[in-house]
This record gives sequence, structure tokens and C-alpha cells, in this order.
Amino acid sequence: MTEQHFDELLIAFLDRKPFHPFTVELFGGQRFEVDHPRATVLRNSVAVYLRPGGIPVYFDHNSVVQIVDDIADAHA
Repeated sequence: MTEQHFDELLIAFLDRKPFHPFTVELFGGQRFEVDHPRATVLRNSVAVYLRPGGIPVYFDHNSVVQIVDDIADAHA
């Protein structure tokens, strides 16, 4: 994923009104659900998501396989 595509896609998901959770899949198979728009900070094509409990997940365009609508919502 290019830096530009990563930035544009992440911003689009974070700015949706109303906000809907979405899933980030990283190389290696790790997935996490972004459940709140203010739980993620993006700067210089590097993002940090704070999981519940304040546990940070750092990711960038090189580590992301895909960003998709929340898998749970897709089956609802």
C-alpha cells in the first residue's frame, strides 16, 4: 500500500459520519478493530491506535495488508 493510499483510506474511515468501526489487518495476520475515531492518531504516514486499556498499536503503509469495514458489521 502506498503512503498516499494509506493516508487517504485511513482518514476516510476515521472521518465517516456517523463513525463506524473498521478493521485493520497487518502483515503476519494480526487484526484489530478501530472502535472510536479519536483512538487513532495519524501523522507523517504513521498511525497509532490505542486499544482499550491504553495499549498502543503502531502501524504504517508498509505494515498494513488492508483496511476494511468492520467484519462483524458485514455479517449483521
